[in-house]
Amino acid sequence: MARERVSAVAELDWHVAASSAALAEELADRVSGRLMAAVAVRGAGFLAVSGGSTPKLFFQVLSKRALDWEKITVTLIDERFVAPSSPRSNQGLVESNLLQNAARRAKFVPLYNGADDPEEGARLAGEALAKAPWPLDVAVLGMGNDGHTASMFPDAPNLAALVDPKGQRKVASVHAESAGEPRLTLTLPAIVSAGALVLHIEGPAKKEALDAALKESGEPRKPIVTVIDSAPKVEVFWTAG
Repeated sequence: MARERVSAVAELDWHVAASSAALAEELADRVSGRLMAAVAVRGAGFLAVSGGSTPKLFFQVLSKRALDWEKITVTLIDERFVAPSSPRSNQGLVESNLLQNAARRAKFVPLYNGADDPEEGARLAGEALAKAPWPLDVAVLGMGNDGHTASMFPDAPNLAALVDPKGQRKVASVHAESAGEPRLTLTLPAIVSAGALVLHIEGPAKKEALDAALKESGEPRKPIVTVIDSAPKVEVFWTAG
C-alpha cells in the first residue's frame, strides 16, 4: 500500500490500495490494532462504523480478526429510520457482515430502536449509547458525492446543530430531502472525539468529490470538510477500485 501525505484543511493521511480487497485488509489491520490497544489500556474498545455498499468487504475481513470481541462495543455512525429487516438498514448490513465469525461476541448498540418517530428514536439511542465506553476508539466514516458524511446532509435543516462543536447531544434526527427518508446520526462532537478517525472511500468519483470539497472556499462548507477541519487528524483509506 502506497501512502502519501497531503496538506488540506486538516492533516490528512492517505492510504492508497491497489484493490478493494487490499484496502479491506489494510483498514481491518488499522481498526483491529486500535481496538486491541484500547482493550489493553482501558479494558474496553468502542467502534462506530458506517453503512452503504463500500464497507461490506471490510466488515467481512474485520469479523475474522482475533480480538477480545466480548470487550468491544460496536455502534453505527448513522442509520436510516427503517426496521433492521429493510434492505436499506445499516444495522442489517452490520449484523450480516461484521457481527459474524469472531466478532459475533461484540456488544452491538443500534441507533434504530422502533420508536414512533425519529426524534424519540434519537433520544432513546442517546440514552442507550450513554452506557457505552466513550470516547470512540475508532470512527469509520463514509462520504457521498454531495459531500455528506454520517447523515450530515448539505440540505439538512438542522445541519448547523449537527456540526456544532459545542453541541451536547451524541445522537440527533435528520430530515433532509436528499436523504430519501428520516435518519439518525452521531453528531460532530461524538465523531471527532474518536481516537482514530477514518474516511473509507472507493472509486475515482469519491476522490474527485473529496478533492473538490477541500478546494472550495467560502461558506457553507461541505459537511465532510467541517468534520475534517474539526478533527486533529483524519486517515483516508481509498482505492480506485
